[in-house]
Amino acid sequence: MDKVKEFETSFNHGITISERKNIVINGVKKIESFDNEEFLMDTTLGFLIVKGEDLEIIKLDTYQGNVSIKGKIDSLSYLENNNSKDKNKDNSFINKLFK
Repeated sequence: MDKVKEFETSFNHGITISERKNIVINGVKKIESFDNEEFLMDTTLGFLIVKGEDLEIIKLDTYQGNVSIKGKIDSLSYLENNNSKDKNKDNSFINKLFK
C-alpha cells in the first residue's frame, strides 16, 4: 500500500516552453477547464493558469500527468489558494474594480 501512495505523489512538476508556441507541462493531476484562451490545471504544486491565443491540446497523458499545448503563450501563473475557482473570480472582480 505504501508503494502506491509514493507512486501517486512522486510526479515531478516541470514546464518547458518552446518559442512561445508550444508548452509541455509535467505533473498535471487534472485539467479543470480550458478554452482557446485559457487553461486551468491542477498540478502537483498547485493550480496553474496558462493564458494565450489559439490554445489547443496536442497531447494529454493522464497516466503520467503530461499535457502538451500549442498556440501563442502569453502568461503562466500559479494560484496561491487551493480553491481556484473562487480565487480566480475574486481576482477578476478586484482587478475590474481598480482599473
